[in-house]
Amino acid sequence: MKRLGTQLSLLKQYSVDRAWIRWPARLLIGVLAGSFFLFLGIPLAALVIREPPATLWQAIQQPEAIQALQLSLITTSISTLLTVVFGLPVAYVLARMRFPGRSVLETLVTMPTVLPPVVGGIALLITFGRFGLLGRYLSPLGITLPFTSVAVVMAQMFVAAPFFVNSAKAGLEQLDPRYEMAAYTLRASPFYAFRRVVLPLIRPVLLSGAGLAWARALGEFGATITFAGNFPGTTETTPIAVYVAAESNLESAVSLAVVLLAVSFGVLLALRLGRSATQK
Repeated sequence: MKRLGTQLSLLKQYSVDRAWIRWPARLLIGVLAGSFFLFLGIPLAALVIREPPATLWQAIQQPEAIQALQLSLITTSISTLLTVVFGLPVAYVLARMRFPGRSVLETLVTMPTVLPPVVGGIALLITFGRFGLLGRYLSPLGITLPFTSVAVVMAQMFVAAPFFVNSAKAGLEQLDPRYEMAAYTLRASPFYAFRRVVLPLIRPVLLSGAGLAWARALGEFGATITFAGNFPGTTETTPIAVYVAAESNLESAVSLAVVLLAVSFGVLLALRLGRSATQK
């Protein structure tokens, strides 16, 4: 009994010592985390409170701002749809098939996320430009891609597609293959099993990836202005309009920036809440 009492006393002392050790660590973690949140939050809050709501609303109603917003919404919706159509087969190949060079393709898919967007724009320009690698064969057919609305969609898709592909790939890798095998044992075709079994199970991941791709496309600037240029009504998206307005009309630039901030924050928050609700 005496030995047991000694062990309990030592254990209690050890717990007290650990508690004193944890408090400085928790304080340090709290200070570092709080500093980072402030580093992100204060500039965004400053952007929101920079102009009164009436001024923001008046600037947003300008024809140039409305035109840029409309073009952004149209092009990002098209680029996201194309990303899902072409990106889902890519994610399936990378997640379910094993073949030589698979790691190289995975790296290729992820490259646009680490490259400066302007590099992607230059790559698209020297590929699809009038004298580019492929553009020289398109020009005789009367097909011109640079500095058009199509170029905007291509630039957005180039930088945003990896977000959807990587999300879909992760969802497919985490899905237990036994669900598909069970469908095959019931004589379901691969396409039917994918459509009726796999897709419903990974739908939250696909929606999250599509939302991230859409938000990234909405904020795309570097590749767009390099490959598509800045032509109001044709290629001037909202980020480009913010950049142009910042040189002459700061109020208009702030207003458009607040719109982008609000839309992006709303999309990301909705994705987080949707995923949390799905997990519950």
